[in-house]
Amino acid sequence: MKKVTIYEVAKEANVSLATVSRVINGSSIVKEETRKRVEDAINKLGYRPNAIAQGLALSRTTTVGLIIPSTSVSFSGRIINGLCDVAKIYDYSVFIHTITEGVMNVKEIIDEVIKSRVDGVIIYADKDLDDSVRLLEDYNIPMVVMGNKVSSDTICSVYVDYYRAVYELCNSYLDKGIEDIAILQDHRNDVVSQQFRNGAIAAFKEHGLEYNGYIEVSNDNRSTYKFLKSYFKTHRHQVFIANRDSQAMAALNAASGQGIIVPDDMELICMNESKYTSSVRPEISSFVVPQYDLGAISMRLMTKMLKEENVEEKEKCLDVLYSPKQTTKD
Repeated sequence: MKKVTIYEVAKEANVSLATVSRVINGSSIVKEETRKRVEDAINKLGYRPNAIAQGLALSRTTTVGLIIPSTSVSFSGRIINGLCDVAKIYDYSVFIHTITEGVMNVKEIIDEVIKSRVDGVIIYADKDLDDSVRLLEDYNIPMVVMGNKVSSDTICSVYVDYYRAVYELCNSYLDKGIEDIAILQDHRNDVVSQQFRNGAIAAFKEHGLEYNGYIEVSNDNRSTYKFLKSYFKTHRHQVFIANRDSQAMAALNAASGQGIIVPDDMELICMNESKYTSSVRPEISSFVVPQYDLGAISMRLMTKMLKEENVEEKEKCLDVLYSPKQTTKD
């Protein structure tokens, strides 16, 4: 038998999640008419309260929950800095919850954060959230999604336009007659990889060409370096685009091992600059992602939602800046 959740009770009674929690906890601030409607919904659905419902915040705690994948922590350091700096300005505390891939699903994670009594939740989403957005809307608490464009009346999002970045990059090469442009798939972030691919497809289509340079990597592959070392034995490209610094450095080393000289034989570009892309030789041409701004703007949107201020842009797109270095010719 399917277990009835507090979210289903809230929907049945047409009230917020917090109102159901107030009824369960015996709060005196709920109107009698509303209380009866909630109790009727509980009886109708056969709901039994659990720790989440009983521990749900009944008042403001000035605490915001940040959910972030453990695989993204190293990349997201400046994101967290920007978020915490703005939180401090508006007197909010930040509770950070990391996700271990494959251990918990989105619902379990948010349930855990709700039990910590937060006023709102910010999620760093480096995966496809199409199915999860509907779930997030059921919680009836302010939410901001970082790193992924989300269309919803109740959720704000702040993201980077990787599609346009790759589109413009490919256009610049195609205008020079360079058509052999490879993009390496990144299983850690298939959403971004697809944006790269779509940007390239659009640029090639604009030039009357079909894009076939997307390099798919099997799910069971555990070493980008080993994969590319084998790949470069039989493949050569004029331009090679990687997402993360570790991928770009693996490409640099694997190419060198196969006698491919960067940038003379192959230009190399990383889509996310880090301290490592500048510490290797040659320095890797990269895109500078405004990580600090991503966190700061997300937290500012959250403060507006918590104070019920007007939010003019629910979807905030941030641009990236191209920083050419030694692995490209121009």
